[in-house]
Amino acid sequence: MGHDHNHSHGVTATGKHRKRLIAVLAITLGVVGIQVIGAVVSGSLALLADAGHMLSDAAGVFIALMAAWIATRPASDQRTYGYQRAEVLAALANALILIVIAVVIMIEAIRRFGETTEIHTDVMLWAAILGAVANLVSLLILQGAQKESLNVRGAYLEVLGDLLGSIAVIVAAIVIMTTGYAAADPIASVLIALMIIPRAWHLLRDVVDVLLEATPKGVDVNMIREHIIAVDGVVEAHDIHIWTITSGVPVFSAHVVVEDEVLNARGADLILDQLGSCLGRHFDTEHCTFQLEPVSHSEHESHQHA
Repeated sequence: MGHDHNHSHGVTATGKHRKRLIAVLAITLGVVGIQVIGAVVSGSLALLADAGHMLSDAAGVFIALMAAWIATRPASDQRTYGYQRAEVLAALANALILIVIAVVIMIEAIRRFGETTEIHTDVMLWAAILGAVANLVSLLILQGAQKESLNVRGAYLEVLGDLLGSIAVIVAAIVIMTTGYAAADPIASVLIALMIIPRAWHLLRDVVDVLLEATPKGVDVNMIREHIIAVDGVVEAHDIHIWTITSGVPVFSAHVVVEDEVLNARGADLILDQLGSCLGRHFDTEHCTFQLEPVSHSEHESHQHA
């Protein structure tokens, strides 16, 4: 006996903020073009590394947008939750792209140590300042949405890393301009790579939690069990499962043992409504499925398995 309190497959968390992502994508691509030209003209690896990181951000945002579009496709008999997990797979792709970019930057930076490279610091400095301003604007655009979606949070963290990277390039340019210490350029590149790796790891860890159907963060299973048992007529709750389909779509299921007389008197609908209302009020879970089991049936099952 199951009951569902809202299994609609509407707009996902990423889909709600599609316009923000499009704006960030446009800004990022514009700055990438300027920074690549600036890196070629100035000869700065740090500026090229920052441009490469921003390009990976643009790719990540594009993937997130495509995933949000795919996730709106309706469910079918073959894919009963539709394509909402596409957003999680896109976040996984973002994390892997970040790791690859970091490794490439690190290798090239190490190769540059000891080499004498002429760097036009004026071009390097202005291109980095432009990148920093653009990243700051993108952060403000994504600030209100990054807590709702893994993909938006992934984009937010990448842009934050870009801002820090641009600051590192600015510092390196100033150091080279004032002291002539050219090694500041590959040092800044290494710093950019080191900033990318932890962010990629945290995003990857969150994605793995979703794919392994781990209990959502901040959800206490024992507390949920106590709330269910507190409903009048409920004797026990077992086989409790809580997982996430995609960002903003938590799912809950449980077997609930109910007193025979209460179930007969009230009917299943009333008890299910009370359970769903309680769970939704306390745990913000829209997709709730309960299997009601009369005490007599539960005892019958326990004898069979004895």
